[in-house]
Amino acid sequence: MTGATEAPEPSPWTDLDRPPLREAGLRRGLEGAGGLWREVRVVPETGSSNADLAARAAEDEGLVLVAEYQNAGRGRLDRQWTAPPRSGIFASVLLKPEDVPVARWGWLPLLVGVAAAQAVSRVGGVDVRLKWPNDLLIGDRKLAGILAERAGTGVVVGIGLNVSLREDELPVPGAISLALAESITTDRDPLLRALLRDLETWYERWRAAGGDARASGLHAAYTAACATIGRRVRVELPAGRVLVGNATDVDDDGRIIVASPDGPEAVGAGDVVHVRPAEEAPHT
Repeated sequence: MTGATEAPEPSPWTDLDRPPLREAGLRRGLEGAGGLWREVRVVPETGSSNADLAARAAEDEGLVLVAEYQNAGRGRLDRQWTAPPRSGIFASVLLKPEDVPVARWGWLPLLVGVAAAQAVSRVGGVDVRLKWPNDLLIGDRKLAGILAERAGTGVVVGIGLNVSLREDELPVPGAISLALAESITTDRDPLLRALLRDLETWYERWRAAGGDARASGLHAAYTAACATIGRRVRVELPAGRVLVGNATDVDDDGRIIVASPDGPEAVGAGDVVHVRPAEEAPHT
């Protein structure tokens, strides 16, 4: 009597619209040569790429981990996030800007947002805007989310970017993918390379300026791309407090400034539950 034969693992080439990333090519193109990225890894599946890099937080900066699928992906405030395998870019990086005052580290998720928006706009030929503090938008629909977490003496920053998702696969209402936005490419390889190169450029520029967002040009780039600034917003804060007013600027620490009837107030990303246009009805 023979034992049961286990079913073979499905091939990553089954869906030709979603080919796997080629780690060897990414490593050749991005690692070394005096640059920031010293190790680029692609794994077929993990729980959370942010959690995996946080476990390696004692190592030097410049680690990049890309997951073809995350079975325990999450966004800000531990909101659940999921997408089909190879349908997007799910990547985390380990950064250690030890020469920058910690008070300015709040700019890191905004910096990643600027780099990602510029790279995707350039490679995909789509107009990508930023929603403070951690989303990329096409129109008013969410294309990507960014999650920054302290880890040891550094910060792990993750990004989940919807690339080839179809309408029925979108993780949340009001989301969008590059495919649905008719991007000129849904090839994740050039998108990821451009994102990491632009991230390195902005990170080194910001760090060279001691984390000064204005001196590095980051503040100007962020505010020019930010769809939140200039809009009337409803900011939901812990303990049920709600702040309504016009979003006028981002301050030197990366906090959004809201002009309310009681005067201007700066709100940090760590203090916010939701930020949405004031005309939108709250949702669960």
